[in-house]
Amino acid sequence: MRSFFGSMSGRVFLVLLLGIVASAALTQWLAVNERTRALERYRDFHALERAEQLITTADVLPEAARPTYLIAAYRGTVRLELSDMPQAQALPPTDFSTTLQQRLGERFKLSPLAEHLSACDQPRQATSMFASTQWRGTCEAINVQLHDGQVLKLSVLPPRQAPPSPHSELLTLLPFLLSIAFLAYLVARMTIKPLKRLAQAAKDLGNDINHPPVVLSGASEIRQASAAFNAMQARIRQHITQRTQMLAAITHDLQTPLTRLRLRLEKVNDAELRQRLIDDLSAMQQMVKEGLDLARSMDSSETMQALDLDALLDSVCSDATDIGQQVELRGRAAMALMGRPLAIRRCLVNLIDNAVKYGQYAQVTVERMVGAARIRIRDGGPGIAPDQMARVFEPFYRIETSRSRESGGTGLGLTIARNIAEQHGANVTLSNHKDGGLEVTLVLPEYYSGN
Repeated sequence: MRSFFGSMSGRVFLVLLLGIVASAALTQWLAVNERTRALERYRDFHALERAEQLITTADVLPEAARPTYLIAAYRGTVRLELSDMPQAQALPPTDFSTTLQQRLGERFKLSPLAEHLSACDQPRQATSMFASTQWRGTCEAINVQLHDGQVLKLSVLPPRQAPPSPHSELLTLLPFLLSIAFLAYLVARMTIKPLKRLAQAAKDLGNDINHPPVVLSGASEIRQASAAFNAMQARIRQHITQRTQMLAAITHDLQTPLTRLRLRLEKVNDAELRQRLIDDLSAMQQMVKEGLDLARSMDSSETMQALDLDALLDSVCSDATDIGQQVELRGRAAMALMGRPLAIRRCLVNLIDNAVKYGQYAQVTVERMVGAARIRIRDGGPGIAPDQMARVFEPFYRIETSRSRESGGTGLGLTIARNIAEQHGANVTLSNHKDGGLEVTLVLPEYYSGN
């Protein structure tokens, strides 16, 4: 849940959900208040009609019959009774009393009372969470003088409380809230899906420059961004291809003159000079060879296929042992990997050669992880200073104290290994073992979707 709301999809979903809910709440509040005001106006109109009816009926009745009538009239929210303060000082006319006076005519005299009805202040049960609990319509007491001089008191009270609803308002709103959440999720997913596709394409591009281009679909802005991304990928692929071809051509063409030089050096009479020149020429030929290997490591045209990792490691370690290298293989992964066979083999050979060359031996340990295989190659060398861990992956970089030309190092072995690993969605890390020696860790994913 935390990762979802930390993603772009979660944030868009949350903003949409909160925005729609806030808009719906504001609309509901405005609607409830408008409905309440309409209800108050209707109640006031009904109170006017009821008050006029009660007063005119009491006025036409004989005085002897009025007590019986007043008993029946003292009901509901508009009540009529004998006034207990006929001589009370009248307040200024209210809107209700003024309107009622106009309807009754001049033969009746209305006098609003200062008496405060307790029912006016009693909180009411809200029919909605957005509704006010205070009645804001007419609630007052008025002395009414009939044509014969008798004074009656008219009381206009708030409407009766509605019975409590058996269903909670929140339960009623639940389907509405769920539909809003579902709609917000669909909109967020529809909006973010093209961006996720572009992000995945960028990730695939980092692993494989020859990955198929992004399909142009969706809104015009997304199609424009996808087209720009595909054009960028094509330009990068062209630049890498040109650089690789140039490097391969240079290193390939250098082999012929170097071979001729070696043959001619054999004719030098000075044995010491001849040997020194041959050694320099051998170093140059080794650099040319590794330059070709570096060019090949950038080429991802080899077909991906399923590989038995245990069989591949056993073959690489056996070949190393056959040429006199001290290599030991431990553990089994018991899993298949998707990869380019020659490239993966070149990566493993470089890492093992690097360990044997600078650490005298290589202990290869393989183990299975969740969705990946971890290969650790440990040597017996002096290790590498922490501040140079990242730099040893740079082309032609060597640590002079241990990786000199005399030991055969050109500074391309780890560069080639890392290039191949990244093309397979893997990573190579270095660490100094606590018991001494350098440990190289290669983590290969069980399945990689690159082409």
